Amino acid sequence: MMKFGVILAVIVLCWEGSHGADSLSFLVVGDWGGVPYSPYSTIVEQSCAKQMGVAAKKYKTQFTLALGDNFYYSGVDSVDDKRFKETFEDIYTSKYLNKPWFVLAGNHDHRGNVSAQIAYTKRSKRWNFPDYYYNMTFTVPHTSTVVEVVMIDTVLLCGNTDDFTILQPLGPESLSAANKQWEWLEKTLKNSKADYLLVAGHYPVYSIATHGPTKILVKKLLPLLQKYKVTAYLCGHDHNLQHLQTKKKGTQLDFFVIGSGNFIDDSQRHKSDVPSGSSKFYFAEDSGLGGFSVVNVTPSRMKFKIIDGKGDSIYSYRLKPRRN
Repeated sequence: MMKFGVILAVIVLCWEGSHGADSLSFLVVGDWGGVPYSPYSTIVEQSCAKQMGVAAKKYKTQFTLALGDNFYYSGVDSVDDKRFKETFEDIYTSKYLNKPWFVLAGNHDHRGNVSAQIAYTKRSKRWNFPDYYYNMTFTVPHTSTVVEVVMIDTVLLCGNTDDFTILQPLGPESLSAANKQWEWLEKTLKNSKADYLLVAGHYPVYSIATHGPTKILVKKLLPLLQKYKVTAYLCGHDHNLQHLQTKKKGTQLDFFVIGSGNFIDDSQRHKSDVPSGSSKFYFAEDSGLGGFSVVNVTPSRMKFKIIDGKGDSIYSYRLKPRRN
């Protein structure tokens, strides 16, 4: 069994946009981790990687958020595993993607050695995975506008799944490790003064697709997101692209499922298991070759744009700054 200490990794960054632009842009991709046999990637991953490079150039993105399932089907064995090269370094080759990648672990990663993925941070100039969970702050160039991203490990919080017989996590392997993360998360959210506050994990809170809502997250994470007025929750796990939205006592909360960086699944089996009217967008067409998101932030708005694996912009939505 893994041993966990108190994890308080914090990254604080200020990025200067190209040509003095007063905005911060970044990419979001989930469930992107290829396959464990030659050519170690899928057509969907290759298509998304190419279009991510195009988008990174066009939108002058400064970093990428990778939302787990980084290596199908059982993570990596060690920091020397060839999958780092075969599924990551050799696929995301655009020079415009040679910016920091901030990584978290998914259920498939936890079948292997997540600590090896953390250790790879010291091997790669762009791979950043400082600990199982951590937070980062970014400043929109030439402004005082702050974006905070809180990266969590939903497998440690909820338990693992096998995608076949256990679709819903049944509880954490280590209750003490889960409780430490819950305590850290609430403290981090409570203390945030960011203008935009994002929480990113692998499992969805809400999803209409194969896995549906994650019961433990609905019970324990959702109240925290609402209480501390989180701007949006980002996740993968279901292999499609979704936007869901809820409102409670006038407070809006948005959920983006960005999980088709490698596979596509068109299930909507849990459409009736999310709050009525909450599903705003859903895309899982094979012809689209998966997809990812570009996020652009200015002092007045945060814009999510979803782009498919062919490079077409298929959805966009604007979020307002928080009122702390």
